[in-house]
Amino acid sequence: MDSLVQTSYSRELVVLSYVISVIGAFIALYSASHLQPHSRNKRAYFFNVLAAGVALGGIGVWSMHFIAMLALRMDVGLGYSMWETLLSLVAAIAISGFAFHFVALNPSSLPRLLSAGLLLGSGAVVMHYLGMYGMRFGGYFQWDYVRVGISVVIALVAATVALWLAFHTRKLSSRLSAAFVMAIAVCAMHYTGMSAAEFICTTENRRAIPTGPDIVSVLDLPMMVITLALGMSIALLLDLAFVSMHETHGGRRTKEFATSRQH
Repeated sequence: MDSLVQTSYSRELVVLSYVISVIGAFIALYSASHLQPHSRNKRAYFFNVLAAGVALGGIGVWSMHFIAMLALRMDVGLGYSMWETLLSLVAAIAISGFAFHFVALNPSSLPRLLSAGLLLGSGAVVMHYLGMYGMRFGGYFQWDYVRVGISVVIALVAATVALWLAFHTRKLSSRLSAAFVMAIAVCAMHYTGMSAAEFICTTENRRAIPTGPDIVSVLDLPMMVITLALGMSIALLLDLAFVSMHETHGGRRTKEFATSRQH
């Protein structure tokens, strides 16, 4: 007999999901500030676009989503399809990176900003619901489409604001404040989308965890998500440190050259 699954959340993991989103948003904002599409150094530009995409899509949205899913407590066995899970990661990174590149070509263009915001917001929605589609349990979803619509609106607005902040914040304190705001918006979209779904169990053995060659058990998911999140964060932070050192040394050389010219 079909029965509604009771759900609750771990407060600690909800807070962690927000912190992860803040980290991703901050790195994305920092990387976006270095986007110079008309620079001769195309390789550096490509890596900055990739860094911004990985930071926002891979850490700020994808990692936040799955840590938030770990916060979900249900009395049914749960697994995740590896293909949908990884595809949602690739989609989030690719769409985020392209949106940053599209706006960077002309940051003052409002139509370009709105178009990229629509694309980026749609990418966040696809990532979220594709991630949920990859969930495996003995039952099915029952949707509240009004709340689904609200989550889509939140995603579109949040994405547009995120892109505006990425190209209009200069001070470190401003970027940090913007990262906190962006993370609130990302989490609002996720938890609104989650509230739109009711889990209906159709199996007698509720605790049985789905198995298969392409299914990741909910017991193994934390290690995969944490490894990917930490790996992406460390790689990006090292890249940002390298960029900062390069800029500092480059600035010193320019200043020394200007001083020598005066003498």
